[in-house]
Amino acid sequence: MDECRLVKPELAMEAEILAYRAAMQAAGSSMDGTGTLRNGISVAEWLEDNRRMENPETVPPNMVDAEQFVYVRKMDGRIVGMLQFRHRLNDYLASYGGHIGYSVRPEERKKGYAKRMLADGLRHCKALGLTHVLITCKVENEGSRRTMLANGGVYENTVHCSPENCDLQRYWFTL
Repeated sequence: MDECRLVKPELAMEAEILAYRAAMQAAGSSMDGTGTLRNGISVAEWLEDNRRMENPETVPPNMVDAEQFVYVRKMDGRIVGMLQFRHRLNDYLASYGGHIGYSVRPEERKKGYAKRMLADGLRHCKALGLTHVLITCKVENEGSRRTMLANGGVYENTVHCSPENCDLQRYWFTL
């Protein structure tokens, strides 16, 4: 499998970021782990949002500090996935969202990228001192469930998320 790395997105990646968003939208994917990119804003605005999210002093109300990453395939620079790591949990994230959100470009799914991207994300969490990480997925998302189990996730329970009217499975990772 091709080597990839988690990196912070930059304006130089604009064309690839836009291509990722277009592919996700065309597939009707929920764009988990992309932050405000799903809102149709420019890449420059998204990058500024990402910078604000990294600083606890500039995080918008009701949000937590977070880091945005893209998972870039080294051989061609293609963004195969995105991952957002939230440094802490607020009430909403503790119930429904967890520490990490992630997604894989539709045409790159079922190739093992999600498993490796999540493993890299969990290593980042551990390096920052977290000992337990929560990640959730919709009940019908078999790929995400398998990815979490392959990375040592332990199922806790299923909850109903009223704001999004869906059922979510909660998995804990001990780092």
